[in-house]
Amino acid sequence: MNKIVKGILLFLLIYGLFSIAGFLFPIDQEWYNSLEKPSWTPSGSVIGLIWAVLFAFIALSLVLAWASKGSFSPTLWTVLIINYVTNQLFSFFQFELKALMLATVDTFIVAVTTALLIIMIRKYNKVSPWLLVPYFLWTSFATYLAFTFYRLNPTETFFM
Repeated sequence: MNKIVKGILLFLLIYGLFSIAGFLFPIDQEWYNSLEKPSWTPSGSVIGLIWAVLFAFIALSLVLAWASKGSFSPTLWTVLIINYVTNQLFSFFQFELKALMLATVDTFIVAVTTALLIIMIRKYNKVSPWLLVPYFLWTSFATYLAFTFYRLNPTETFFM
């Protein structure tokens, strides 16, 4: 199998893996609509579009880095796995458990591990870290938004 086909398959695999939480933990629309939200909360369709683009950027970043070096260090793998798992857990915490503070902490971990990925992936490829910057900016914003949801809905508990 040539390098381009491997790259396309890897891209599709990564994109699919990052997209899976949306299918496993669908939004409880009635509960979500009942929450107090700040006026600057993006609509669900905007959030979905942003995530679709971000997943493509993440996948492309990782494919380019992989293609440049052929492998990742154990430390990069560890940070990437933590980032992936916490990214997936957000939907579980937010929409299954309805634990807004736990979702906030989770989103913060995603933002921090994304910053670490940006720093670590620079040695693999010059474009890869730049593709992760929008992911970092969005997860930083999402952390603040999630915390604001928590503050506006004080009856929600940490482990509800």
